[in-house]
Amino acid sequence: MDSIGKLKEKAMKKKNVSASEALELFVEGTGNPYRVLAAASEIREHFKAKDIILCSTTHLISAKCTQGCTSCTTFHANPDNFSAKKIKTARQILAEAVQAKKNGAEFFSIITSSESLKTKKGWTNICRIITEINKSGIKSCLAADTIDTNQAKQLKAAGLFRYCFNLKNDGKEDLKMIKAAGLSVCAGVGFGLGESFTQRIQRAEVLRQLDVDSIALNIIDPDGGRQGSRIQPLSPMEILMTIAVFRFMLPDKDIKLCGSRKNNLRQLLPLGIIAGANSLMTGNYLNATERNSKLDHEMIADLGLLPTREIDLCKCGEKGKRRCSASKTAKQSF
Repeated sequence: MDSIGKLKEKAMKKKNVSASEALELFVEGTGNPYRVLAAASEIREHFKAKDIILCSTTHLISAKCTQGCTSCTTFHANPDNFSAKKIKTARQILAEAVQAKKNGAEFFSIITSSESLKTKKGWTNICRIITEINKSGIKSCLAADTIDTNQAKQLKAAGLFRYCFNLKNDGKEDLKMIKAAGLSVCAGVGFGLGESFTQRIQRAEVLRQLDVDSIALNIIDPDGGRQGSRIQPLSPMEILMTIAVFRFMLPDKDIKLCGSRKNNLRQLLPLGIIAGANSLMTGNYLNATERNSKLDHEMIADLGLLPTREIDLCKCGEKGKRRCSASKTAKQSF
């Protein structure tokens, strides 16, 4: 058995693939990329069967942000728009969640700033939104800059399933507190801003130590689509190798392809799943236009895999058609 096969067996037995072994895998994959991708696909299917999870997201409020998170594709794609304050009503958020469920999403994540949660009104509003989202039949997630122990417990009581954090901003103690409240955890990590492959492996090691449930991989266009950046965008093959190495190092975790997957993987987008991803961010990604959910479902089916939730192909809203009960949920709840 060669080195790729040995590391595949090691990952399937949940024996940690070391940083040095991961780097060797990347080097080996430079000459034999499709063998590494095929092995990563076997690991994915060993732990996740043929299931592919779709997620959707929205902003509740995007106030001026000073974090400069490297995993934030929204900031890099729209740095001017990102600083503008934008508030959505609870009814708008719930309507988007209902639509996300119809589009086959299993999870719906709300992105907001901690500033929006400091007032009693803001906190009551987000808890109520989370409760109503759960009633609609889709799992709710929340990403905010920081929350405290009491807030984590209240979010859990409101029905929040998962808290999303940025690998750069949150520490081990924050994560312990969130887990202690009974919340699932998703960590966002970005790459494509000139970091070395060794640095990506180090990030995967940190995620393994933190024992998060889900990893959101954001592929960043270094100049947001504008000309003049000194950093070269990653090639589709290097992105695929990164996904594969993350699957080897985090064999039983959900690995989700998020921001800019469509633009950066281009014609090799389906290979992102072959490379080890078992989850996709579908629809629009915050301020950036991503990909129609119907195309994602078609891609999943063409690969012989199964979405965890089928897309709802009802034609409510079309001329001459009655509005279905799902589309009325938002108005009835708020």
